[in-house]
Amino acid sequence: MRVLLDSEVHEIKADRILSDNLKELLKILAGIKAEVATRPISSKEIEKNDAFDFLVTENRDLHKEASLKNVSDKVLLVDEALQIFDSYINKDSKIAPPPLKSEPVSNLNYDDPIFDTLKEEYKPKFRDWFKKISDQGRKSWVYYRKDGHIGALLIHKIEDERIDDSNPPFPKKKRLKISTLKVTYVGHKIGELFIKMAVDISIKNNIDEIYLTHFTKPNDPLVELITEYGFTKVGVKNNGEEIFVKRLIVDQAEAKPLSPIDISKIFYPSFYDGDKVKKFIVPIVPKYHEKLFTDFPKRQTTLPEYDYEFVVEGNTIKKAYLSHSKIKRIGPGDLILFYRSEDIQAITSIGVAESIYSGIEDSGQILQLVGKRTVFSHDEIEEWVRKSPVSIFLFRHHFHLDRPVGLKELIEARLLKAAPESAMEIPNEVYAEIKKLGGIDERFTIH
Repeated sequence: MRVLLDSEVHEIKADRILSDNLKELLKILAGIKAEVATRPISSKEIEKNDAFDFLVTENRDLHKEASLKNVSDKVLLVDEALQIFDSYINKDSKIAPPPLKSEPVSNLNYDDPIFDTLKEEYKPKFRDWFKKISDQGRKSWVYYRKDGHIGALLIHKIEDERIDDSNPPFPKKKRLKISTLKVTYVGHKIGELFIKMAVDISIKNNIDEIYLTHFTKPNDPLVELITEYGFTKVGVKNNGEEIFVKRLIVDQAEAKPLSPIDISKIFYPSFYDGDKVKKFIVPIVPKYHEKLFTDFPKRQTTLPEYDYEFVVEGNTIKKAYLSHSKIKRIGPGDLILFYRSEDIQAITSIGVAESIYSGIEDSGQILQLVGKRTVFSHDEIEEWVRKSPVSIFLFRHHFHLDRPVGLKELIEARLLKAAPESAMEIPNEVYAEIKKLGGIDERFTIH
């Protein structure tokens, strides 16, 4: 295992949690006898895909560049690297961060360091706003670090009004406003989950537009996060805040020049399911289905209805699935319909393929490819490799079917002859019937 550590990480002294995590990471890397090089990392290192298995840096520009070059899974923040490599030491399971908690804003510590930048940006207005929403009983989703400080925070509200104090102004419309979205050195998984939560809440409340306002800074990590999931700058408020909007639904004409991958990224949860992409059913055993889709209703209450805690692992948009299927026909933009075998015996979930890798026999290569997406421990990955060569599906999860389509129903409708035993391609007509039976909302499909 070869790891390149950005020397600039050692110069970050302000965040004690980051500093402690770096010490722990170096200890783990020494324990697993990883080859570690430390030097300034430039954009050239992103090009040299084979020089190192992983690059660890807090430089947001490099993370942005890695995303553009489709190698973001091997470019890690310190906290992400710690979570991944910790599984080499802790053999039982992959270490997951503590769960998110639903907390009344009134329970939050106003003096927590996470609010420092907001106090500086909004001056005395922030205290008034914080008191107002506390008195209103507004809820928040919060991630607490081990030291009790807030590591990540989401506060939202539903609006149905004009936005007048901006250039340009925006007409009256029902929107979900993300009032506060703060993520500090806990990796992109929690930020990604916050985006997913906002989308889920919007869908439940029949809202097709999400927005937030933000005082943008150079190398802004929040802007990097939200643009990855389709937020675009559309205006500026009178106080200088930039306005970012994410639309969940796109019309056919607007989507026509976009690739299926771009539609999945920009207009998530909408996706392309027309003739340009192939459709596949991929079987998955219950044990791995529960790891991959921890928000599947059979396993636990769905997100908007859950009252207290919510597990981060497995609840993100970007996922990686390991399989022994040898199929090589799945390509970027193709649709994957997951069939849960054994207990439910039904098609439950749908995702859009990003990258597929086949015939891999080295666990280190698997870890490099799945990077921060995996919910499997190092030992579990080793077990996969011991059995036979592994295929990796990197994909974006879009929906669980409103009504899982069971095997009996699939056979009676002559959509399948028997239970799928490996990844199998299905014709467009079969997909269309499954889509109808499963209750996939047509508003979120482009064809």
